[in-house]
Amino acid sequence: MKFISWNVNGLRAVVGKGFAEVFNDLDADFFCLQETKMQAGQLDLEFAGYRSYWNYADKKGYSGTAIFSRHEPLAVTYGIGIDEHDHEGRVITLEMPEFYLVTCYTPNSQDELRRLDYRMQWEDAFRTYLLSLDAKKPVIVCGDLNVAHQEIDLKNPKTNRRNAGFTDEERAKMTTLLDAGFTDTFRHFYPDKTDIYSWWSYRFRAREKNAGWRIDYFLTSKRLDDKLVSASIHTDIMGSDHCPVEVEISL
Repeated sequence: MKFISWNVNGLRAVVGKGFAEVFNDLDADFFCLQETKMQAGQLDLEFAGYRSYWNYADKKGYSGTAIFSRHEPLAVTYGIGIDEHDHEGRVITLEMPEFYLVTCYTPNSQDELRRLDYRMQWEDAFRTYLLSLDAKKPVIVCGDLNVAHQEIDLKNPKTNRRNAGFTDEERAKMTTLLDAGFTDTFRHFYPDKTDIYSWWSYRFRAREKNAGWRIDYFLTSKRLDDKLVSASIHTDIMGSDHCPVEVEISL
């Protein structure tokens, strides 16, 4: 099965930049979106053969996630079941017969790290949620997790050391999640690969210079390691400040 995840940073804008062509070309079983920035009824977007599931933020034009699926889930859950974390449309979970698929748009710690304390609470709650699923069946979690885990995952680690997305605290939470029984699928296949990123600032011609960050992931339960087929990052696909990431799993 092929899984795609893409932070589109405003789906309505990306639809005007060839989203349908990208969607059809990538030909995924599951196509997950983050930062749709939409409310219900703002966009009529359907693809033949796919069901779609949407989680909208209470705040207009903010956050939001979606999943397009070729396969009918047993159940769909929105959020993680904790009220303080479930008003920004950040998580959708599809329960499939053999696995859970979770798409997530992790809160950004923001300028001057003003939301770092909340981010730490979120990280603990989200990890607990994933482990509760993993106790039942394997989990595939994807999305913009808003952290470059290691220095290899961004172009300029030294100058970004205390910036949102590369703080010691955020990186440690990713380590804790992986140590709890998850695999970073891209690093599973490419442990030492450099200069491959999934997000570039719109400023300073960052994408042109490939001054980017790898902050979009597919993480899978460790017991799926022998079923991982491939992982890739589609750096050539434009339309957002992020590009799509992909994993193929033999399920």
